[in-house]
Amino acid sequence: MTLIHHPHHADINDDMWSQIDAVIQKNRTISGAVITVLRECQDIAGYLPVELLDYISQGLNLPASSVYGVASFYSLFSMVPKGRHTIKMCLGTACYVKGIKEALSRIENEYQLKEGGTTDDRRFSLEAVRCLGACGLAPVMVVDQDTHGDVSSDKVLELLEAYL
Repeated sequence: MTLIHHPHHADINDDMWSQIDAVIQKNRTISGAVITVLRECQDIAGYLPVELLDYISQGLNLPASSVYGVASFYSLFSMVPKGRHTIKMCLGTACYVKGIKEALSRIENEYQLKEGGTTDDRRFSLEAVRCLGACGLAPVMVVDQDTHGDVSSDKVLELLEAYL
């Protein structure tokens, strides 16, 4: 089902629009489904560009301000492109003391990537987090769902090369 004319967006192809239409159709009569729709649409497109947020608001017959408000409030949602792989570097005390800052610097220098940023090729997004709950493995980094312990500045780039 097509709700309205699909807006042009370089990151969203026709197959993605079809999936997005299905998500909206499935949830359009469910009160309070905006978070579910945003999450599922972000999973399809990789992030929530303005054009997609507008499309969702029209499809759910909600004011654009309501949809933007939800998308901008929750840290789960991103309105900027993210990398195929998300790197989370733990900056908690145990990791910091054991040298995670040096590993973080190595990533920043190798990939010209800053905390909170994404590489130009959208391979990696980098996040610094307060704690990953794996202090016994310090220093720790998580890439997507994979936890890597004892991450040194010498080892970190080798670990990341496995993620294409």
